[in-house]
Amino acid sequence: MPIQTTTNIWHNGNLIPWDKAQIHVMSHVVHYGSSVFEGIRCYAQPNAAGIFRLPEHMARLVDSAKIYRMPLPYTVEQLSTAVIDVVEANGVAPCYIRPIAFRGYGELGVNPLRSPVEVYVANYPWGKYVPGTSGADVCVSSWSRLAPNTMPALAKAGANYMNSQLIRMEAEINGYSEGIGLDTNGYLSEGSGENLFLVRGGVLYTTPLANSVLNGITRSSVLTLAKQLGIEVVEQALPREMLYICDEAFFTGTAAEVTHLRSVDRILVGDGTMGPITKALHDEFFGIVHGTLPDRYNWLTPVNVKVAEPVGV
Repeated sequence: MPIQTTTNIWHNGNLIPWDKAQIHVMSHVVHYGSSVFEGIRCYAQPNAAGIFRLPEHMARLVDSAKIYRMPLPYTVEQLSTAVIDVVEANGVAPCYIRPIAFRGYGELGVNPLRSPVEVYVANYPWGKYVPGTSGADVCVSSWSRLAPNTMPALAKAGANYMNSQLIRMEAEINGYSEGIGLDTNGYLSEGSGENLFLVRGGVLYTTPLANSVLNGITRSSVLTLAKQLGIEVVEQALPREMLYICDEAFFTGTAAEVTHLRSVDRILVGDGTMGPITKALHDEFFGIVHGTLPDRYNWLTPVNVKVAEPVGV
């Protein structure tokens, strides 16, 4: 899926042309993966556009940078303004937004502390992340997620996604749209870029953060919606076989949004269709982001952008 370019990219406080946003091949990030980033969606609504949970995303970016001892010269508020500025300058909605901070061109070597920190924000049109309109067919990966005290799973860091790439490539090569990683104890963790939810007996289950799980913004949103809808939620370590006997399963994430799983390892989840609890959460989520339901949690930051295409789920 080729990236559709836009006109401007925000770099260290200034808007620059897309083609000028370049780094040196000897930048630290190229050799050692020293980057932290976010993925954010700007949604089209009737006669309006809004960025989904912008402050929360920027706070997580700052947290990720702090974990990796990467001081950012911008506050959450300044980074949020940068995102709004680039979205409005490019005039594209709906779109995907990619803020990234990384160690740039300085001293080559494992120690990153003498390499400068660069911050960029880009945005571009983007569609559905997990393929398929009738649910995703996924597999359990042969690759485990990161072990505790090796790589910090709570940091959304570029280096962590080498593991994600292995999970995603293996799944696609074997005919699946996504893979699910287990933690080092064999319990369910998450997809290559998505949090995981299961439903059994009317109860919504999800893996806790202790199981090498990113603290997903959409995950948090779904937990909030479930509470509001009166759905019982349990966060606990889940064995692999729960995937095969659950009534419903779905992914959440900025890219995946709320995507139900049709099958796991060629075993249908329920009858393969979107179940009632998944549908209730799916409809609430998309209703809010597309403006057909009130934004009662103030999740959307409005931007002055002409909507480029019709609203749809």
